[in-house]
Amino acid sequence: MRPTPPKDIAVWVFDLDNTLYPAASSLFPQIDRRMRAFIADRLDLDLDSAFRLQKDYYRTYGTTLRGLMENHGTDPGDFLAYVHDIDHGVLAPWPALDAALSGLPGRKLIHTNGSGEHAARVLERLGIARHFEAIFDIVAAAYVPKPQPEPYRRMVERYGIAPRTAAMVEDLQRNLAPAALMGMTTVWVRQDDHPDTPDVASDLSHVHHITDDLPSWLAQASRKQK
Repeated sequence: MRPTPPKDIAVWVFDLDNTLYPAASSLFPQIDRRMRAFIADRLDLDLDSAFRLQKDYYRTYGTTLRGLMENHGTDPGDFLAYVHDIDHGVLAPWPALDAALSGLPGRKLIHTNGSGEHAARVLERLGIARHFEAIFDIVAAAYVPKPQPEPYRRMVERYGIAPRTAAMVEDLQRNLAPAALMGMTTVWVRQDDHPDTPDVASDLSHVHHITDDLPSWLAQASRKQK
């Protein structure tokens, strides 16, 4: 694992949820509850059964949506509109992250398993939308989620990214594995209160950098790029 930020990064690819805002925020739990309610309503299940199915599909397919599409023919647009109908107002602008991104040389993109509309609203609430040239969302990925390799290939082809000059920043360390295989530098935003923290035995060989303070880490990276 590399102890200091990398040099010569031309493209920065950021995950969105629980990466560009803290996992302790009350935003993603809203999405989680909306998923459970959607499954309960569409599949005529009680909430506990819906929750178990939701998490089973998430673990098996990478996203709950993919499991619903594969097993129940769920319309992805219907699902995404429902689960992202939340109060984004719980997020506040994050001046420290804004400043860090302002000083960070290179192109910046979002790669999310969520929808582009949701991502745009999050970026606006955080006050950082102007830093990003594009949002590569689950629709652009043909509904194939991270960590499947296909969406990473689609993304680098669409935006002309040379993987060995790119860095990917994620809250889920498993989503960094395909990026590392392509040659990207990987950055894991580790949070002790994250709902999906890996256990101590997890293989982290594909993780090049770990931080629990993204703005500070990016500020250090900015100095390395100059």
